[in-house]
Amino acid sequence: MSFQNRPYTFASERKEVRFMPKKKTSQANAKEKFGERLARLRQAAGYTQRSLSAAIGMSQRMIAYYEIQAEHPPTHLLSAIADALGVTTDQLLGREPVSPRKAPRNEDLLRKLRQLEKLPPRARRAVIETIDALIAKYGKAS
Repeated sequence: MSFQNRPYTFASERKEVRFMPKKKTSQANAKEKFGERLARLRQAAGYTQRSLSAAIGMSQRMIAYYEIQAEHPPTHLLSAIADALGVTTDQLLGREPVSPRKAPRNEDLLRKLRQLEKLPPRARRAVIETIDALIAKYGKAS
């Protein structure tokens, strides 16, 4: 009786057993866990955990969890996180390298923003509200 006539066969009885090959990842990305990559990309994009969580509509606590404890990314949030960070989902998952970001053109503005981070929270909030009002009045600059 050949194995094709039997409802169940063992792999050892089949002559043509083929397995799907595993996808090879680069050595640099293979060692970096998802949480470490998420934290690195978040910081490179200039987000705090709180600001990223606000941008994608979840709690800061969940961002911290994904960065520290989670071994697997949240599949239902991958595209939202990738969009907020300005990367592809493959880059977020470590399947593709992330190209380095270009430095901002206006160094003076960047220096002022760094000084802004040193202000007390209430003063920072006032400056951010002013910036938001200007953007609303004059539209988003391209």
